[in-house]
Amino acid sequence: MHQRILLSFFTFLYLLSFAQTYEVQYISSSNGKILTDQSPTLVWANEKENFILNNKIREQKADFPYEITKIEKPSNTVVSYAFLKPNEIISTSDKESIGKQTFEFTNETKKILGYNCKKAVTKINSNTIEVWYTNDLKIQGGPSTIGQNLGFVLEIERNKNSLITANSIKKVKKTDIDNILKGSINSTDQLGYRDLLWKSRFITLKVFDNETINFSDDSKSDENVKRFANGTIILKKIKFPKISEGENIFVEVKQQSNGDAYDRTGTVFFIPQDKSQSFFNGLENGVKTLPAYDNGNGKQYYGVTATENYNPAIEMMRFFTAFGVNKFNHIQLKDKNWQTVNPYRQDITDLKPSLSEKELWIGTFIGNYDKGGHKVSLEITIHKSDQAIYKNNTIIPLFNTLNIMEMAGQDYSTMFNNDKGLFVEFTLKKDLKNAQLKYITTGHGGWENGDEFVPKANSIFLNGKMTYSFVPWRSDCGSYRLYNPASGNFADGLSSSDLSRSNWCPGTVTNPNFIPLGDLKAGKHTIQVKIPQGPTEGTSFSSWNVSGVLLGVE
Repeated sequence: MHQRILLSFFTFLYLLSFAQTYEVQYISSSNGKILTDQSPTLVWANEKENFILNNKIREQKADFPYEITKIEKPSNTVVSYAFLKPNEIISTSDKESIGKQTFEFTNETKKILGYNCKKAVTKINSNTIEVWYTNDLKIQGGPSTIGQNLGFVLEIERNKNSLITANSIKKVKKTDIDNILKGSINSTDQLGYRDLLWKSRFITLKVFDNETINFSDDSKSDENVKRFANGTIILKKIKFPKISEGENIFVEVKQQSNGDAYDRTGTVFFIPQDKSQSFFNGLENGVKTLPAYDNGNGKQYYGVTATENYNPAIEMMRFFTAFGVNKFNHIQLKDKNWQTVNPYRQDITDLKPSLSEKELWIGTFIGNYDKGGHKVSLEITIHKSDQAIYKNNTIIPLFNTLNIMEMAGQDYSTMFNNDKGLFVEFTLKKDLKNAQLKYITTGHGGWENGDEFVPKANSIFLNGKMTYSFVPWRSDCGSYRLYNPASGNFADGLSSSDLSRSNWCPGTVTNPNFIPLGDLKAGKHTIQVKIPQGPTEGTSFSSWNVSGVLLGVE
C-alpha cells in the first residue's frame, strides 16, 4: 500500500513536470540601445508546444496584420497563424525547417537570469546568428524558430548589433492562447500564406487587369473600362481612401506585347476635375475643344497647358514598351532567354495631396497602330511607412505635352522649334514654400539626327530667369536587352534596344526630375521650357514630351 502511494506520488510529480508551462519575456535592442515603444516578445513553452507572440497580441491590442507561431513537440513542426483583419485568420505548417538548421557549437558559456547557457552559431542569408541556450529548464523553446532543437533559447544576436534577450521567466498554470486563437482558421500552403500576409500589409487599388490597349475600330467602352482614341487610351474611375502623412504610394504596371513589336511611349495619368474644363472633356468631345497653346510657330497644341479654367492631365508615370516582350519570344538568339512580362513600378507619394479621398479618372495610354497592341495590368498600392521624403501639401498642374490623344488627332509636341518653346502663366493664391517643379522629359525623333538619339539641353526659366538646365540622357539601355526579343540587330553588333536615348530606354520607366524653385510669393508667375529641337528632315521630325507639376507647401 505504501509503495503504491509513493509510486502515485512520483507519477504525479512527473506529469506535473511534463505539463509545466513557462512564460518568458524578451526585450529587443539595437547597437546596445533598448528599442523604445516595443512590445516585448512573449513565449509560452512546455513539453507539448511553444507559442511565440508579443504582449500587444496577448492583450488583443495589436494592429493588423500580426502573427503567432506555434512549434509542436516533439516533431518540431512550425505552425504559423496570420491575423489579417478581424475574423480573418490563415495558417500554414512547416515540418522541415527546424530540422534543417545547422550550428557550430562553441565552448563559450554565460549565465542569463541565473541559468547556465551555451553558445551556438549559425549562418542565415549571410547573417551571423549567435544563439545562447540553456538545458536547465529541461524543455526546448525560444523567441523564434532558430535553435528550437538545442534547448531553451534565452538570447539571439544577429551580426553583433541586433539582440533579443530574455528578461523574465516564470511558471504559469495556464496561458491565454485559447482566448486569442479562436474562430475559423483557413489553412493554406506556405507560399500562399506569405503572399496573403504580405498583401495584407498595404492597400491595393486594382485599376486594370490584363486589359488590351490597341488600335481598332472594335475597341469599345464597357461598364468597367472606358476606351478612347480607337482603344489606345483606357480609363477607369478610382476612389482613393484617406492617405496619411506617414504613407507611401506606388504605381505598378505590367505590360506584354499582344501583337505590337515596337517600342512605344506609355503613360499613366489622372485627370484633375477641379476646374470648369478637364482633359476628360477633350476625350469625350474631341481634342480641339480643349484650350490651345500657340507659341507663334503656326501650329496649335491643344490641351497641353494650364489655363484659368483648365488643368491638363497629371502624369503619374511615364514608361516605354519593349520590342515585343512575350508575343515575339519565339525569335531565338543564342544565350538569350527572353523575359515574359515587362514590370514598371514607381513611387508617386509626391502626388498624395491630389489623390487622398478623391475619386479620379485613372488612365493609361500606349501609342500604337496595331490591332493586337498590348496587354496591361495596373494597380496602385498605399503603404504605411516611417519614411517622409515628400512633405508637400499642394499640387498645381502646369503642362503636359505628351500627346495622349495622338490617335484622335492630338499633335506631337514640336513647340520647341522656336525660341519661345513652352510658356505657361500661373497664379498662386497663397505663398508656396519649398516649391519644386516635378519635371518629366523625353526626346523623340527616330532617325540618326533625331532628338531621340541626340543629347539636347532642357532649360527651365522661372519668371524669365533660367533656374535649371540639364541634358536628359540614358546610357544604360543595353541592360534591358532580355525584354526586347524583336529589337533589330545592326551590322556593328548592337541592337536597337542597346542605343542610348534622350532620357528613355525600351522597357523602362523614365524618372522625374525634382527642380527646386525656392519660396514663391502669392501672385502671378511664369514657367518656360526651352529645348534646341532638331530641324525637320523630309517627313521626319523631332518632338519632346514634357510634363510638369508644381509641388510645395502652402
